[in-house]
Amino acid sequence: MRSDLFLAGLVCVAMLAGVSREAAAATGDAAAVEAAVVEFHDALNVMFTGDGGPMKAMWSHADDITYMGPMGHFESGWDAIGPIWDEQAALKLGGKVVAEDVHVAASPTLAVVHYMEKGENMVDGKPQAVSLRTTTTFRKEGGRWKVIGHHTDTLPFLKD
Repeated sequence: MRSDLFLAGLVCVAMLAGVSREAAAATGDAAAVEAAVVEFHDALNVMFTGDGGPMKAMWSHADDITYMGPMGHFESGWDAIGPIWDEQAALKLGGKVVAEDVHVAASPTLAVVHYMEKGENMVDGKPQAVSLRTTTTFRKEGGRWKVIGHHTDTLPFLKD
């Protein structure tokens, strides 16, 4: 009887240790994803100056990625999405956008982030407010969090 109780106690401790390791891993993954969200917005703000390179580096170059951005279109696959960043960079919108109210759900290889993008761009020399509901999905590729999906509301001053 005592050995059964002892064994049951060991099983419970082992299960709790496993949950604790999973929680610690999820916490570490969430922190890394939050850093990737900041890096994504740094790249976005560089793109507003006319350089799409850092934004293109943030993305997976796989065929299963998707983009539904503020211009209102839906694209899938790197061959369709990659050129969009050069097109948007050419607009030289200026301004700055940041992520606010960030919520991360992360596993060791996949993360979904919901947040608000807030800031402003310049159109015809006039500031245009940016306030978008946003979902960005990341996948860990080669040890780095890469964007595999980005979905925002549309912006009237960008919509096709």
